[in-house]
This record gives sequence, C-alpha cells and structure tokens, in this order.
Amino acid sequence: MTVKLGYQIPSFTYPGTVNDIFPQVVAQAKEAEAAGFDTVFVMDHFYQLPMIGDAHEPMLEAYTLLGALASSTSTIQLSTLVTGNTYRNPALLAKIATTLDVVSGGRAVLAIGAGWHELEHVAFGYEFGTFTDRFERLAEALEIIIAMLRGERPSFDGTWYRAKEAINEPRIRDDMPLLIGGSGERKTFALAARHFDHLNIVGVDPEDLPRKLSVLRQRLDEAGRDPATLETSYLARVIVHEDGDRARQLQQEHLERQSKAFRVPRSGRMHGEFVGTPDEVAAQIKEQILDVGVDGVIINMFANGHEPGIVELAGKALAPLIA
Repeated sequence: MTVKLGYQIPSFTYPGTVNDIFPQVVAQAKEAEAAGFDTVFVMDHFYQLPMIGDAHEPMLEAYTLLGALASSTSTIQLSTLVTGNTYRNPALLAKIATTLDVVSGGRAVLAIGAGWHELEHVAFGYEFGTFTDRFERLAEALEIIIAMLRGERPSFDGTWYRAKEAINEPRIRDDMPLLIGGSGERKTFALAARHFDHLNIVGVDPEDLPRKLSVLRQRLDEAGRDPATLETSYLARVIVHEDGDRARQLQQEHLERQSKAFRVPRSGRMHGEFVGTPDEVAAQIKEQILDVGVDGVIINMFANGHEPGIVELAGKALAPLIA
C-alpha cells in the first residue's frame, strides 16, 4: 500500500440536478487517476460539514458511492477519509470493505476513525457518547475488523461489540491496508502505532507538524515499532487555478459564505489551506508538509474540484513532489 498523493471529494454541491451529481463525481475520480493520484477518497458523512457548506447540501453514502466508482475506474485505490466507526457494526464494516476490495480488484483501503460529528449521530439515531466512549468502541471494533480482514474467524465479547466465529468470505487478500485519520497524540497516535499502515494527520497547523511527528515517533518507540513501517500523510484544503487571483477570489467567496452561515466574521485561511496557481500551491505543500518529514499529501478542492481540468492541474503540479 502507498498513499502518497490522494484526492478527497468532500462536496457534491455541483451545477445541475441530482442526476448530474454522480457523473461529476466519476469525472473527478477519472481525472485524478489520469493525473497521478494514487487514491480517491470520499467522506463518510450524512450531512455536509460546517467548514465546507450547509448541512442541507447533498451528501452521498460513502460505501455505495465507492462501489460505483470501482466500476468507473481501473487503477486508483478507493477509500473513505475516514469511516466513522460508530455508524456500522464492526463485523459488517469488515464485510463491506472486503466486498469493495473484491469488486475493485484489490483497490480498497480501509480508513477508520472514532467518529466526531454529533449532529449526525443525533439525527440518525446513533449513540454518540463521550470522547472516551468512542475511542473505547474503536479499539474494540479493531479487534473484530482486523481479524476478519486477515481471514480469521473472531469471537469477541466486549463492552460495546460482540462477534462469534465471524466468517468473511470471499477475500482477494489478507493484507488490506489500514488507515487511521486524526491528530490526537495520546489515543490516535497510539492506535496508529499498534495497528495501522498509514496515519493521515488532519486539522493541524503546518507549523506544528514537526512536533506532531516527534510525538508520533515516541508512540512508535513505545509500541516497539520501526517508524519507517508507518506511512504518514497530511490532509490539505486546496484552491488552485491557472489564474492565482481567481483562486484567491474563490477563497474569499467561501469565507464570505461561511461568515453568513455562522453569523460571525471569518477571515484568513484555515489550517492546512493552500491557495494559488498550481506552482504556488506545490511550493507551499513541499515546504510546509513534505520537507518537514510527512510522506505524502491528500488534498481536497472543495471550492472548484468539480470543474473540468482542475484536478488535472493539481495532480500535474504535485505528482513530481512525491515521485
């Protein structure tokens, strides 16, 4: 497995009608595949997130969408960024991910996190619980999920989950890659060190990345694991355009929409937001992410990624950085 250059599709608010949504998603996935991205990600959410848009905006179910994308692409890996553990029984999630792997010809990556968006839990009737509850649930879920992905038949009787000789067939392989997303130094980094192939760091100011990587090395040392065996990436919000002024205008328009939605002033870029021409954005990402020791980058282009040619622009500028 390698996730050096990923493309996340975070929004389905596109021109046209509902019938136009999926073709535009497919177009982005195909463009990413052709432009040198190794993985395409979708969000595992039921409502649009407040940092991107309004809760009422379109949001497709992640695994149904990934299954459809498996038939529309041929080489690019397919994943969520990331699966909310609280939304599915862990044995069922192992079956879903394995089925995606089968139908895609071995291109699935299982990405998972503890879950965080309280509104979705309340609206859809899922128990939210405390922060500690959610991480305890994730730790239990991994006991079942990892065993099933590896071809074992786990029996487990925990506080949150149970399984009895759970069978997971068919499988293409016993080593589906596992990705965890987050930035928590105590819980997320420790789970990454014990169980995962890849850690995606999200919601962190690039200036704090060297310290985060140092803490991650500590967690790997505590787990007795070679740091070279855990791959890392950073989630970046990108607005790119051949005309850098147009990219900056799109950023300002988004800030103004957010100011109205939250009824409070919002100014300046968020952590991990890179704006400008393809070359400007590539230079920023190289200096602030890759040069400090992160292995790769996953980008989303929430403002204009659906516009034909924009994903290609970003891919051509970024792919040489991680070759």
